[in-house]
Amino acid sequence: MSPGESLPGTLTGCACAVLRTADARAKAALSRRLAAHWRAAAEAGAPLPVGDAAPPDTPARPERPELLDPREMPRRRTGSAAGRVALLHAIAHIELNAIDLHWDILARFAQVPMPAGFAEDWVRAADDEARHFNLLADRLEAQGSAYGALPAHAGLWRSAEMTAHDLPARLAVVPMVLEARGLDVTPGMIEAFGRAGDSESVAALEVIYADEVAHVAYGSKWFHFLCGRADIDPKTAFHDLVRRYFGTGLKPPFNEARRADAGLPPDFYWPLVEQ
Repeated sequence: MSPGESLPGTLTGCACAVLRTADARAKAALSRRLAAHWRAAAEAGAPLPVGDAAPPDTPARPERPELLDPREMPRRRTGSAAGRVALLHAIAHIELNAIDLHWDILARFAQVPMPAGFAEDWVRAADDEARHFNLLADRLEAQGSAYGALPAHAGLWRSAEMTAHDLPARLAVVPMVLEARGLDVTPGMIEAFGRAGDSESVAALEVIYADEVAHVAYGSKWFHFLCGRADIDPKTAFHDLVRRYFGTGLKPPFNEARRADAGLPPDFYWPLVEQ
């Protein structure tokens, strides 16, 4: 969207505008702009209607980075400056995908009746992910690199495609599995950048780590809400959906304390550990 173009009048219109923006920095900027637009309307007592704009099957993406099969991705070694740049690039790629994932859930499942708090949570999460992407892109540029300069993982949208027809499955797989994994691995990344004396990257990762607890909690909250409305056991449903749509077992070690903060007790994820 150009600066002078009128802002969308519906929540799904906002979501689709972000999803159809290819440039990474422009996507992040629009995510933040439209999150502020949505909040302003709500605070003025005239919340945007949900609307019925249809999201694209796949979000628009920049020409770079080159996307590789996960098996083709080079290993990242945090003991070197180049390895740490590669790690920042990988996390930036995850955050860019997360912007789209959070807007997509609002447009993809607009037909599912949900309380107003559902939109509030995922608009806030999309705004957070845009802020996270900008923090990481800034760190890459400060070290002479940029987002798109290195290859990136091609598989991050596959979970969205597999769960595009099923809101409980989307919540189980994306926030409650994929984002929860971030709670497990981020402390080690913070430690690695701290050992290297990169305090600015440490600060960025600490912001991301704190915010991701809330995002996992949103997933758990709304998953439990849907299970309660359908009168099904959430733990059994979670196990069934993860086995069906995630495909591979979960891998410890787990950050049990932060998972608990996000509403994920051990009996949800330990039975899914890869044997």
